[in-house]
Amino acid sequence: MSLLVKSARTGRDIVAVTPASARWSYVGFSAHRLAAGERLSVARPGREACVVVLRGRVDIEGGGGSWPDLGGRSSVFDDRAPDAVYLPDAARIDVRARGDAEIAIADAPGDGRRAARRIDPATMKRSVRGLGSNTRYVRDILPETEPAANLLVVEVRTPSGHSSSYPPHKHDRDDPPNETSLEETYYHRLDPPQGFVFQRVYTDDRSLDESMAVEDHDVVMVPRGYHPVVVPHGYESYYLNVMAGPKRAWHFKNDPAHEWMLKR
Repeated sequence: MSLLVKSARTGRDIVAVTPASARWSYVGFSAHRLAAGERLSVARPGREACVVVLRGRVDIEGGGGSWPDLGGRSSVFDDRAPDAVYLPDAARIDVRARGDAEIAIADAPGDGRRAARRIDPATMKRSVRGLGSNTRYVRDILPETEPAANLLVVEVRTPSGHSSSYPPHKHDRDDPPNETSLEETYYHRLDPPQGFVFQRVYTDDRSLDESMAVEDHDVVMVPRGYHPVVVPHGYESYYLNVMAGPKRAWHFKNDPAHEWMLKR
């Protein structure tokens, strides 16, 4: 089974990953493009969800709450945080677009113990990782410091010609605080959109070793192993990461063969 999930170039539903399609236990993901006035209804009972407004403005209802007129970015490449809504039980999610919009829905097993809420963009921490051509810009949407049952959601922008998720790291062993086991999806966007990035997913023993040319709106699934991204010259990369696993904590291990670069 390929780890690359190709997107639909037209239509409302861009791409989707379910635990069944991915053959794993936790992470679900979908992305949708909506025309002005268009509505989307989603039912994922027994699962929590984080709805991220990638661009445009929308109204969101679900989990007993209603949040009108969320969003405002014209592109995921705008230098501002997105609007997002957390739902402890995604039995019903209703979205209406006020203009052309794009949303992402991340989901994972839930316990229904937390309140539905808007995630205020002002609370989303922005940080810079890496040095030189390994520099990238990270925004935490739903980090482990904020309440949820299993979900972790983060977005990353990587400049032209840079590497990201690099040095290669993995999180597929339940050995905290050294490493935690987390499934992960990468939802890729490119600017300009005709671009591509390269992503490799591989394990120490190479029982999994897949290298992919990834285009705009595609998803890469990471069930285990290291998973670096390289951005060619002339294009800027954005990706939205969704992670979930047995423990809601992100601890990772760098590939020992490449960790030397952090010690220079």
